[in-house]
Amino acid sequence: MAKNTLFSMASSVFFLIFFVLVQISLSHSSLILPLTHSLSTAQYNTTHHLLKSTTARSATRFHRHRNHNRQVSLPLTPGSDYTLSFSLSSQTISLYMDTGSDIVWVPFNPFDCILCEGKYNPISIPNPGPLNLTSATPVGCKHRACSAVHSSLPSSDLCAIAKCTLEEIEIGDCKSSSCPPFYYAYGDGSFIARLYEDTLSIPMSTPSFKLKNFTFGIAHSALGEPIGVVGFGRGPLSLPAQLARDSPDIGNYFSYCLISHSFDTTRVRRPSPLFLGRRYPAEEKSKNEFTDENNAVIYSYTPMLENPKHPYFYCVGLEAISVGKRKIKAPNSMNRIDRKGNGGMVVDSGTTFTMLPAKFYDSVVSEFDSRVGAFYKRASGVEDRTGLSPCYYGNADEKIFRNVPQLVLHLGGNSSVAMPRRNYFYEFLDKDGKVKSRVGCLMLMNGGAVTDEEDSGGPAGLLGNYQQQGFEVVYDLEKRRVGFARRQCASMWDSLN
Repeated sequence: MAKNTLFSMASSVFFLIFFVLVQISLSHSSLILPLTHSLSTAQYNTTHHLLKSTTARSATRFHRHRNHNRQVSLPLTPGSDYTLSFSLSSQTISLYMDTGSDIVWVPFNPFDCILCEGKYNPISIPNPGPLNLTSATPVGCKHRACSAVHSSLPSSDLCAIAKCTLEEIEIGDCKSSSCPPFYYAYGDGSFIARLYEDTLSIPMSTPSFKLKNFTFGIAHSALGEPIGVVGFGRGPLSLPAQLARDSPDIGNYFSYCLISHSFDTTRVRRPSPLFLGRRYPAEEKSKNEFTDENNAVIYSYTPMLENPKHPYFYCVGLEAISVGKRKIKAPNSMNRIDRKGNGGMVVDSGTTFTMLPAKFYDSVVSEFDSRVGAFYKRASGVEDRTGLSPCYYGNADEKIFRNVPQLVLHLGGNSSVAMPRRNYFYEFLDKDGKVKSRVGCLMLMNGGAVTDEEDSGGPAGLLGNYQQQGFEVVYDLEKRRVGFARRQCASMWDSLN
């Protein structure tokens, strides 16, 4: 009897220890998902065409971010189409992953997209929509998600819009009425949707994951937006925010490592890893990764800036840019945000190229050109065809451009991010008639003038995903900071699979 009691006690202790270890393991777990990066060879038949489309849409997105009075964002531009797949009920769909917006929406049958011809090739998307969902339930007009998507209108107003009777509103008996349709604008498109709830599952993650009562928009019509979007911004309806509701360890911390991409449509592209939640233990270093004495990867963190008008942005402060050994101070608008919401630099996965205020951009380009232009001839024709500047013709006796200075971003919190050359200087073959020439272009863009008179609230600059490639970019929502670490993203994905 004593032996049985002792054995029972030992078993109980063992079970308790095992339970605690499992809980610790679960609390420190993270979901690992693939971000698919693809290009449509049918849509962009030349590098110039693709670059021109990308620069134009990058500029459009940025200007609408800065000069619009309501929330505006734009799904990923051509050349940076990272898609994320998940399932609603039993149907899987691939949507653009975007840190610059905070709504998840899907195209739903019947779906009519206006001015969407040539916007994308369904073959380039793993699981294109539209969907046919039967288990999704409409969100009621008194639901907090309904107020959030309608700019926090009181539930009584929403029930009135949903055509509840006065009696129903007065006695609070309109819970069954659906949330009214909402309008959402992007840089060069928009959609109208209704809010629904369903169980979200991510079967392609490691481990698999399910989230009940997941709220998302169902759109039957859109303008210029043929694919839905997974918003990763700081709003209450973004994917991280909804994950944090049930799993704070997963929703309050995420990172991605964008595999270096080019604008070559024939290139085979591997997935870029997306991590939801912290990863333990710290990973071993790989070649070209910066580590400390304990062989742990070094992250350079910069604090997030709060934007009172656009709280969904991930804003940081840019204090200066070094071109070679010269450090060029950024304007004050780049490292602080005023009461109107103007200023700061948005870290955005959904815009390709980094945008800088006009005067600051001119200073950076002038210093860059004084160094590179001394050795190479300007390619003005290429600049006109691509929207990039400055561009240069390479020397026939050189395999790569030499004398290209190092670029370093100096961020708030004494954080510095040294850019690998491929992140800011792109080399490709330019065909002018029958002659092919090697050219190289600076991959930064002029964001236009920023004036004190602007009162719409918006960023002074933007850090695009082309400059983020080859880094693990960390969004730590609990500590309100963004981190950068040089990583071998392709090797990271291979090691995880």
